[in-house]
Amino acid sequence: MSDHERPLAERGRLDAAAAGRKLADSGVAFDLALCSTAVRTRETWKLAVHEFPKRPKTVYEERIYEASPGELIALLNETPDDAQNVLLIGHNPGVQGLADILGGASEGDARERMTRRGFPAAAFAVLTFTGPWKSLEPGTATLVDYWAPTE
Repeated sequence: MSDHERPLAERGRLDAAAAGRKLADSGVAFDLALCSTAVRTRETWKLAVHEFPKRPKTVYEERIYEASPGELIALLNETPDDAQNVLLIGHNPGVQGLADILGGASEGDARERMTRRGFPAAAFAVLTFTGPWKSLEPGTATLVDYWAPTE
């Protein structure tokens, strides 16, 4: 089977639900989720969003699969400005690169933990950004948190 069609492993299923609980516990109300069309990211999202009190609008986007950080920024630049809190469910190395490149600043030890742990399945980084999505570019966000299933 192709990489795009590869399903989520059992460990990934457990970690996806844990990530969903952790995101739900943050209290952030997500407006939009951009999810890769790969089988394992769709499965991850389905398990994670089940933990949310309210399901955000979800867009399955082919361009996320195997995207570079620059391609992911270009995709985020297309986000409507009425979407304030956005989730991107994607793949490495693009997603970790995106978090690293966007986060010009970081809070606490989030960057150190992300660098040390990488982005295993179900890991996430939380970044803040002020301004319209079309102005999002390298260094304009702050990395405020990072979580991985083994944290």
